[in-house]
Amino acid sequence: MIPKLNEYKERWHIKSDHSIKPGLKAIKEALTLLGNPEKRLNVIHVSGTNGKGSTIQFMESILEAHGYTTGVFSSPAIIDIHDQIRYNGNPVTQFTLDETFRKMKEVELSGKLTDFELLTVAAYVTFERLQPDYVLIETGMGGLLDSTNVVQPIVSVITSVALDHVLFLGSTIQEVATHKAGIIKQGTPAVVGALPPEALEIVKQTARKNDTIIKSYGEQFFIEVKDKEIFNGEHIFTLPYRKMKGTHQMINCGVAIEALLTAGINLIEKKVQDAVATAQLSYRFQEVMPNVYLDGAHNPAAAAALTETIENEFPGEKVDFIIGMLKGKDIKGTLDELMPVAASFTFLTFAHPDAATGEELMKNCGHLEKSVTNSFNRPIILDNGNNGRKIVTGSLYLMSGLKFL
Repeated sequence: MIPKLNEYKERWHIKSDHSIKPGLKAIKEALTLLGNPEKRLNVIHVSGTNGKGSTIQFMESILEAHGYTTGVFSSPAIIDIHDQIRYNGNPVTQFTLDETFRKMKEVELSGKLTDFELLTVAAYVTFERLQPDYVLIETGMGGLLDSTNVVQPIVSVITSVALDHVLFLGSTIQEVATHKAGIIKQGTPAVVGALPPEALEIVKQTARKNDTIIKSYGEQFFIEVKDKEIFNGEHIFTLPYRKMKGTHQMINCGVAIEALLTAGINLIEKKVQDAVATAQLSYRFQEVMPNVYLDGAHNPAAAAALTETIENEFPGEKVDFIIGMLKGKDIKGTLDELMPVAASFTFLTFAHPDAATGEELMKNCGHLEKSVTNSFNRPIILDNGNNGRKIVTGSLYLMSGLKFL
């Protein structure tokens, strides 16, 4: 479900292929018809279970602070298709996307691609025309067979590996890591975040097979949370303030900086500091009104990071959670990770075809203070009349449904 994509498909008479065809054959053929726009871009390709969006946001902000133009392809949508394809930090316009879909119509792509493949092609065509200095591409799911994985990047980035999308990526860390590491290309350096040992070994094996170097958090670059430093053997960046809170965001910031350095970009500490101080990704511990936060923690690893952030930011406090999640996620595992900082849970059903009902969610919760609401009403959800802290969390589709921004 990609908001407003259907409007472009209808306007330009382009249909989607709704069959399931694993692999990259269809999108490669489509890009060939378009003259392979993806081959004329300086791409940093980012995969990972969690942290992709935040890492890209840090890179985008740092690049722009240094005077570079940027393109970003990310998912899911915050509002609609336009914010999934950004140029210099701004959603592309309808005029720009109409030009892109006109080109796609000319080569007769109708019926050949899935919705996400169409969107991926649209991103590459758009960026070829706009020619940003650097293009930051986020995988949709996995990496190895993801439709974005048709580029030869200048750097590959793997932010994290944890269990998620198990029906598609596998039920073990090693299987998931194999998919994430699939974006590593021959001779292209890779930068990786904090990975479980078994995942890191898979990534290193993949790097060796592709005759490339790997720069790993905790081995080639490091963070010092207390001193707010990110450093490797050659550079030290002191970052006195970050808008995006949490140790996990410090690591994401470190991954972003290491990736840009690996790409050969000369970074100036003051410009990095200014960029990091203002970088903010929607729905990542985002305070939208006093004591009301949005955070898209939709799996156990993300929930654990959220719990750690709450413990660090509000020592000794407990918060009220409002949660909506998709079916097929590890609902119990996610809720269990939030339990140590939960004063209460309120579960809701939101407008998505794969959304779990509030009742289904509540069955997985062992907390005594729990309830279900059938109201998807933004003022009610975000009301904080009891003056406690409230965190709306779970699916990113729930966050975008609030349309708070």
